[in-house]
Amino acid sequence: MSKKKWVVDLSAEERDELGRLISKGRHPATKLLKARILLKADQGYHGPAWSDGRIVEALETNSAHIARVRRKFVEEGLAAVFARKKRETPPRRRVFDGSAEASLVALACSEPPPGHARWSIRLLAQRVVELEIVDAVHFNTVGRTLKKTLSNRI
Repeated sequence: MSKKKWVVDLSAEERDELGRLISKGRHPATKLLKARILLKADQGYHGPAWSDGRIVEALETNSAHIARVRRKFVEEGLAAVFARKKRETPPRRRVFDGSAEASLVALACSEPPPGHARWSIRLLAQRVVELEIVDAVHFNTVGRTLKKTLSNRI
């Protein structure tokens, strides 16, 4: 049997906490799976110390997932195993930053162009591109931005 790099050694409190988590059954499946992996991989005094192969068969997962859970527990602790990593950047860049958003609101509050009784979202979208406030924008983005900024002022 090879020596494991990330040895899980649970304290009694951690083991009890994981046991309570599993027994309630009101948690996401991934959270329950990680708890079961830690309980089976526990090589402490009261732990079963199962091999990764045996855990893979019993829990129908893969060895890479077990290794990630072990490593996260050893390096960062029990809470980190269940915490999701927060994104550093949003999935998309915002079209309207602070100054562009202010320009859009000012434009929406100004007089509409000749021949129009009021600004439509499509007219605003065309105008912000003409004025080079933004490079390109969909009218739905303009509508969402205005809803977000103007709805709290009414």
